[in-house]
Amino acid sequence: MEKNSLDYSPLLSPRGDENGSETTASPLVSATKWTLKTLILMIFVLWAAFIFFLPAKPVNELFSKWNDLNRDTPFGVTGSIFLVFTAPILIIAFLAIAHQILTGEDQLHEYVISSNLPFCAQHFIIIIARFSITVTVSTQSLILREIVVTDRFLKPGIIVYVEYFVFDLEFDGRKKTSKLPRFRLWTFPVFVKGPFGVVSATELIGIVLVLLYVIWALYAYTVRALDFISEFDVPSFRDKSIIMFKVMGLRTGAIGLMCLAFLFIPVSRGSVLLRYIDIPFEHATRYHVWLGHLTMVLFTVHGLLYVIAWAMEGHLVQELIQWKDIGVANLPGVISLLAGLLMWVTSLPGVRTWNFELFFYTHQLYVVFVVFLALHVGDFVFTMAAGGIFFFVLDRFLRFCQSRRTVNVISSRCLPCGTVELVLSKPQSLRYNALSFIFVQVRELSWLQWHPFSVSSSPLDGKNHLAVLIKVLGKWTEKLRQRITDVDAQKDSCVITTSVEGPYGHEVPYHLMYENLILVAGGIGLSPFLAILSDILHRVREGKPCQPRNILLVWAVKKSNELPLLSTIDMESICPSFSNKVNIDIHIYVTRESDPPLEEGYSYKPIKSSFCPMASDCGMSVLVGTGDNFWSGLYVISSTVGFVILLALLYVYYVTPFHIETWWYRGLLYVICMVASVVIFGGSVVAMWHIWEKQNSLKDKSNDTKVDKIHQNGSLATKDQSQDSSIAKSTVIHYGSRPNFKEIYDSISEKWGLVDVGVIVCGPSTLQTSVAEEIRSHSMTRQRHHSIFHFHSHSFDL
Repeated sequence: MEKNSLDYSPLLSPRGDENGSETTASPLVSATKWTLKTLILMIFVLWAAFIFFLPAKPVNELFSKWNDLNRDTPFGVTGSIFLVFTAPILIIAFLAIAHQILTGEDQLHEYVISSNLPFCAQHFIIIIARFSITVTVSTQSLILREIVVTDRFLKPGIIVYVEYFVFDLEFDGRKKTSKLPRFRLWTFPVFVKGPFGVVSATELIGIVLVLLYVIWALYAYTVRALDFISEFDVPSFRDKSIIMFKVMGLRTGAIGLMCLAFLFIPVSRGSVLLRYIDIPFEHATRYHVWLGHLTMVLFTVHGLLYVIAWAMEGHLVQELIQWKDIGVANLPGVISLLAGLLMWVTSLPGVRTWNFELFFYTHQLYVVFVVFLALHVGDFVFTMAAGGIFFFVLDRFLRFCQSRRTVNVISSRCLPCGTVELVLSKPQSLRYNALSFIFVQVRELSWLQWHPFSVSSSPLDGKNHLAVLIKVLGKWTEKLRQRITDVDAQKDSCVITTSVEGPYGHEVPYHLMYENLILVAGGIGLSPFLAILSDILHRVREGKPCQPRNILLVWAVKKSNELPLLSTIDMESICPSFSNKVNIDIHIYVTRESDPPLEEGYSYKPIKSSFCPMASDCGMSVLVGTGDNFWSGLYVISSTVGFVILLALLYVYYVTPFHIETWWYRGLLYVICMVASVVIFGGSVVAMWHIWEKQNSLKDKSNDTKVDKIHQNGSLATKDQSQDSSIAKSTVIHYGSRPNFKEIYDSISEKWGLVDVGVIVCGPSTLQTSVAEEIRSHSMTRQRHHSIFHFHSHSFDL
């Protein structure tokens, strides 16, 4: 076999980069990563178990003894609580950073080598060579004994000796597995309706554990409160009730504080913790919403119990406005609770849908909520929830630094269906995958509003741009469309000033993990699937590893004027004759039209657009999103170390020597240290990160002078889809009907057989419910030879 007849490329990468490379680590690296994972799991389990059992009297007494032992140290009770509640989550973050760096820096030791010869037989070849390299080979030769491999990780011309084994598996240049299809807890929908929406089995376990903790804690604290009252001779029922209300008010506040410790972690969009467990922000947002409801219920009950007790004592107003130095300050607590209630009420689905701006602006009261909470409870109680809040401050500062940059709009256009496409400039070093999304701010419309949009372009579409499709649904999007059309009428350009946060998304592009995919879109929900299709076709054309070979796109739209959205991707241009390599079937359901329009097809009227030449210094910042493991890790570590140093200096040289006992003042100093550590220590790393980014950008420009192809009308190059015979043959348009997912799943099961099928949904909640409900029903009644469907939602509601 000649050297140039071999086509080899790395497999799927945990980083989810554009190369799609997967790393198979050396034994030492693998052992180190396994050790880190084990330590992270052990620390988290012990930390969570301590929080869970803290309401129990033995554990609570042990915790009190621990605090007493540290009371006379320079850090006092605050230091002891910091070690128990905040330090574990910081240690977990450090270990996660190390794991991410090891994962990202593994050398590529696993390859796919495919012959250009016809496939008469398939073989799995294990290469015995230096570095223990594993190679999957597909060739017709049974007497293969050596392969010449040339790669940057091996010396050119090295001879690699092989042994082969024959399997009844079809190897055609793709990574294969002998594992049988099976159910997975995190992709199996258990609940599809109700207040939580679609809930997987894994999410249900988490919900049950949290509710179990709350119920158990309330029970344990109630029993202890009753025992406490029985120890004293309280003559009247009224006095007993007052004591009970105050004790339970205190305890519900403590339970709420434990929930608060986790509340801010899911909304830390680029957090290393979310990246480590691979939970994208659109999923984590749901957990933040669930925890937010629970936290505010507990804090509201906490406040009401005290209000009732004070009213029974006859001095309600005096207690509400009390701001004492030693002990809990009531007035800051009232202010914090009111801020929380405003955020809670305006975040309810009905209010948020009615007026998103009201929800958005009132949610900025989180600053008031956190600061006055610290003033309310003091430093040592605030420390119990400080870990999650600190990670949010880390993420928020990084987002602030990224969003200061103005991002160049390469092109913008308005489709007749009421959709806007923006093509934004990005540096080559910015990593994202086809399931990412970004937050966009248009300064001509609002300096405060940020709106999330799914990326509609693949990272393989071009090195210097990123595209989003924006459906006109509200005031902000309507103003954006009007702005673009006005620009077109005036023949002006470069008048849209944008800033971007992100991209955010999965570390691993899970759409590449399934050989069989069903993409279900509703309306503008097609946007991320355009990126997926483009990504897959680019990989197939370039010979990059790509699992998907059977793809069914189910798209539901209200009217046929939305069909031009599909023409924003030219499949035949991306991968000529792609139908010979990947099967793509498209079923479109036009629900509000019973007959096709007079001119059926994908052609559409001329698009109003504007074009702006790409400026060299107006690309997105790489500070957030998937990020750089080294720099993002250094940012977290330096900020954390700085936080500890500032706290140590504060208590050793100020609080302890000067006998600062005022609770609210110490709480304020604690918050100041938290923010200052991020700004000073983390900011220094961000400054160096920015310099490194600029140097990389200059290198990219000097090494690669190519510019992504942009159509003369300002949009990405597209072609009339009606001329694409391959797509036309595989596309079916149904008028006046909705997708029947039972028929679809049954048909797919018979056609594809016993395989894993990834079902990705992007659309309204009713569509997600329908898809998930049918998957659950099919899974319960499926035949042994039928496919197993795995539910993934790419929809989120902020």
